Formats: sequence, C-alpha cells, structure tokens
Amino acid sequence: MSREQAEAIARTLRDSPLDTGGEAVAQRALFAQLMASRPRPADLVVDDIRLGDTPAVRISTGPAEPGLAVLYFHGGGYAIGTAAETVGLPGQISARNGVTVLSVDYRLAPENPFPAALTDGLDAYRAALGAYAPSRLAVAGESAGGGLALATLLAAGREGLAMPAAAFVMSPWTDLTLSGASVDTKADVDPVLYRAALDLRAREYAGDRPRTDPLVSPVFGDFHGFPPLLVQAGSHECLLDDAVRLAGRAAADDVAVTLDVTPGVHHVFQAVATLLDEADAALRRASEFLFRHLAGAAAPAQTLIG
Repeated sequence: MSREQAEAIARTLRDSPLDTGGEAVAQRALFAQLMASRPRPADLVVDDIRLGDTPAVRISTGPAEPGLAVLYFHGGGYAIGTAAETVGLPGQISARNGVTVLSVDYRLAPENPFPAALTDGLDAYRAALGAYAPSRLAVAGESAGGGLALATLLAAGREGLAMPAAAFVMSPWTDLTLSGASVDTKADVDPVLYRAALDLRAREYAGDRPRTDPLVSPVFGDFHGFPPLLVQAGSHECLLDDAVRLAGRAAADDVAVTLDVTPGVHHVFQAVATLLDEADAALRRASEFLFRHLAGAAAPAQTLIG
C-alpha cells in the first residue's frame, strides 16, 4: 500500500461535506453526490427488480455465471443511501466474480425504524432462495449493511430457512450499543465515523427495541449453523472491534470464519479499490473466498426474479 494513497483518501473524506452524524434527509443528498462521483466498473448493467415485496437492483458486469448470485446490503448507518446509488462496490464484486449481485433497497430510519429493514432483508432473502439454490447463493454487505446481512441470516436461521454457501461483510456495524473500545480509541484516525454519529443513527434505527437484541446488534447473536464467513475491516476505523468481536463470537459458535484486517485504512476502504492498492487486494481476497464456496455448486433452481 502507498501510505500517500491512504493519507490522501483520508484527507478527502475528512474534507467532504458529508457528515455521518448529520440530519438524515440532508445527508442523503450529499451521499448521493459522493456516490455519483466514484468510478464504476465498465459495462455495468443495473436493473430495477423486486425480491418478494422488496425493491432491489440487479447488478451484473458482462456475462454472469448462470445460477450464481450474491444478495447484497448497502451501508449508510441504516439512514442514508439507496441500492441504486451504491452500485459501485457490489459492481466490483460482480465484475471480479462473474456473479449477479442483488442489492436490497431496504427501508431507512428514522422514518422506518427496526424492524422495517430486517423485514425487508428477510423478504429479499426468501425470494433469493426461491431463485437460487442455497449452495449457489452468498450474502454480503458493508457497514450497517453488513450488520443487516448478519441479522437477516440470524432471523432466517430462527425460521429454519436454508443458509447460503457463504457470507462476506466489510466493516460491519454489529454492536449498536457502541461498547467496543475502538469507537473511542480509533476516533482520531477514523475519517468517516465518530461516537456521536453512531449513537444518533443507532437511536434512530433501534427505536424502542433494546440495542442488545441480536437482530439489532448481531455481535450478541448465536451463529451456530452459519455458513463460512469472511469479515474484513481496516485498522483505522471506529468499528474495528465490531469486526474483531464478531469473528470471535462466530468462531466460538463453530463457524469457519476468516478475519481480514488491513492496517492503516479507513471504514469500507474497499469502495475505493480503483484508488487504493490495499482495497484492490482485499477485494481479490474476497473474490477468492466467494469463488471457493460458490464454485462447483449444484444446478440452480428454476424460479426467476424479475
């Protein structure tokens, strides 16, 4: 990694008008502008679809491997961003793996607090299981979307639904109680998140639900029966302990888990893979993980999503 690359990106993020702890409606417009300015993979194809009753976008780049898909949950603190605005990172996953990515446009807080996003996630997961064999489906997400991906699988497990072949989360927000030490110890080096911002977004999302509920804060969940799990994070982020503690909890519950921490980089650094060498390398490792668990799976189901 070029130290200059990482420092330049961190300066740009600090200087951005986007404030992760600002009023949600105003920050949504700024976030949309930021996402529009980021490069996207060439030949990206994005289609509006529905997964059950939940809107989503289908993302592909070039010829996709038939019958393989990743169900994806975007970040934004449960309050900011849409599936259409955030296609860059799932587009990278599609391009690198030759798979279709289905990005869920779940409802946002504060207008729609818990359990709205989880309800949408579970609805989308059921629809994905109707279209893809579980052995040919992975679930992924970043930041709050990483937490929602995990909560969706926890809820699916409680309902007896089949687990996917793999799960992959980047900088996941897994503890809305903010009890991880890194929320404070990494505050000086995190250019994106800070305690007050996280506390606001957590209050908006959790509403009246206790933040210790595993479906709100998956780090407190029971991961027995989970598929192989890849957890990536940067060492310069307030949510580092969310990733580390998640990996420990999953390992204690007999999950095949890989914790992949990249030093000196920020929250969801993979989103700037075209600018940061270590982000590109992290996505390569994620691609190898997904390929290993999706390759050679059984024939896909015949139900179509449209």
